[in-house]
Amino acid sequence: MNRLDKLENKSVHILREAYANFQNMCMLWSIGKDSTVLLWLARKAFFGHVPFPLVHIDTHYKIPEMIEYRDKLALEWGLDMVYGENKDALDNKLTFPDGNATHIECCKLLKTEALRNTLNGKWPRYRLNHTKKVYEIDSNTEPYTGVIVGVRADEEGSRSKERYFSPRDRNNDWDVGDQPPEFWGQFKTDFAPGTHLRIHPLLDWTELDVWEYIKRENIPTVSLYYDHGQGKRYRSLGCYPCTFPVDSNAKNVDDIIEELKTGKFANIAERSGRAQDKEDGGGLEELRKGGYM
Repeated sequence: MNRLDKLENKSVHILREAYANFQNMCMLWSIGKDSTVLLWLARKAFFGHVPFPLVHIDTHYKIPEMIEYRDKLALEWGLDMVYGENKDALDNKLTFPDGNATHIECCKLLKTEALRNTLNGKWPRYRLNHTKKVYEIDSNTEPYTGVIVGVRADEEGSRSKERYFSPRDRNNDWDVGDQPPEFWGQFKTDFAPGTHLRIHPLLDWTELDVWEYIKRENIPTVSLYYDHGQGKRYRSLGCYPCTFPVDSNAKNVDDIIEELKTGKFANIAERSGRAQDKEDGGGLEELRKGGYM
């Protein structure tokens, strides 16, 4: 069994364990390569059907192609697609593009606060009506207490401190120093009532693993990841005012794999094009403690 087979089997096992042990689960889908691989794995784990909602936090500053891709795939694959937002911050222009917040403050409002209140059901959720092909107010306000997330330990420093099954408190706050041990493939799945769980099936995957799996499985990805003749492409996707492309001539998945294998980005962080990481000194631990993805 090769490395990709082992990673796939472990991720599928974690997804099935999560579904068997926790109620009111959802999966976060950021539209990027990692969470799309996670979505693909969920479809494999449950034989083509994803038995929980896909949740996207829409800052309304995502690159338009990302939203087009989200809705196209949701309709094609019959996904139970839900999005949430911080309407108050957007209406009052409390954002970085409006000049009224730093990158970190903007992320906290449009992502962290929106995520927390979307998960707990206190703010409106919008669910895709597959018949009408439009989003409508979701009548279900029950909290999601188990959340599947596509983070990788190698992507950014704070993520390396995560566990496969990572408890949060009732407010989604993360105590980095109080994480359960996970030895010899054994995972803690019995937690006190009221515990909010983050589940991380991709924790051991690397950026190269993700792209090699995308190639093997022929997984559709947003074209922003590829150079279209300008010598630039996105390596990590986020909000357009705060996310910048890297210098690269990679025009397809094979080219990206070759770049990663030759070490072109060996000393350049994957999220180096994300402005909030630079503003926060290269780390997102404080944001993540408060619920950031």
